[in-house]
Amino acid sequence: MKRNHVALVIVIASIIVLLIFGSRTFNILQPGERGVIFRPFTSGLDKENILPPGFHIVAPWNDLHVYDVKEMKAEETMDVLDKSGLQVVIDVTIRFNPYYEKIGSLHEIFGKNYINQLVIPEMRSSVRQVAGRYTAEEIYSTKRSEVEQTIVLETNKALKENYIDMRALLIRSISLPTQIQQAIENKLTQEQEALAYQFKLDREKSEAERRRIGAEGEAKANQIINSSLTSSLLKMRGIEATVELAKSANAKVVVIGSGKDGLPLILGNN
Repeated sequence: MKRNHVALVIVIASIIVLLIFGSRTFNILQPGERGVIFRPFTSGLDKENILPPGFHIVAPWNDLHVYDVKEMKAEETMDVLDKSGLQVVIDVTIRFNPYYEKIGSLHEIFGKNYINQLVIPEMRSSVRQVAGRYTAEEIYSTKRSEVEQTIVLETNKALKENYIDMRALLIRSISLPTQIQQAIENKLTQEQEALAYQFKLDREKSEAERRRIGAEGEAKANQIINSSLTSSLLKMRGIEATVELAKSANAKVVVIGSGKDGLPLILGNN
């Protein structure tokens, strides 16, 4: 009987132990999850051996920290200042995920709250620093693409150095005070009108220049022709033309030109 009681106690104790420590010992990581183990009594945080998705047995005295490594998104609306101190409102969306193999280092420095401790602050810092290098007009219109690209590059650099893979950073909108925005839009409209007017003037100037060059070319050609038409040349060409005309079967009458240089013309039959 005593042996039965001892066995029963052992079974009950085992069940209690399993109930208490089972959830810490037997672990299943889902797809899109990674695990890092902390061994408080031996080697500490294991940053090298990151657990992949699947079933894992972890000693109950060790801690398993599970990280969601799927792509995540954060959205922020920021009030920033341009280089002149004018307020600009920028809406930003960032997509990111941790580098799988660097979960241990990320956990050591920032912990599971890395989004609020790292991602959002770095994004805010980059947006503020970049916006402070440009005027409101440049941010809003004339250099908007350059501003966006600079924010992307600087944010990506900061996050990559801290084990975050930034997939994309999108500037959803840029807003200015209504009066400033209207003034900028009016200025841009006037500049476009001025450019269009200048283009028209340049086109008309080019056309006038083309005509002038054409007229000068034609005048030079006439001058060359006139200078080459000597009396001897004209006489020779007249004789050649008369000879050719005399050979024609349709010739009717021959008329002799007057004067010493007169040329014969054939106007009748043979």
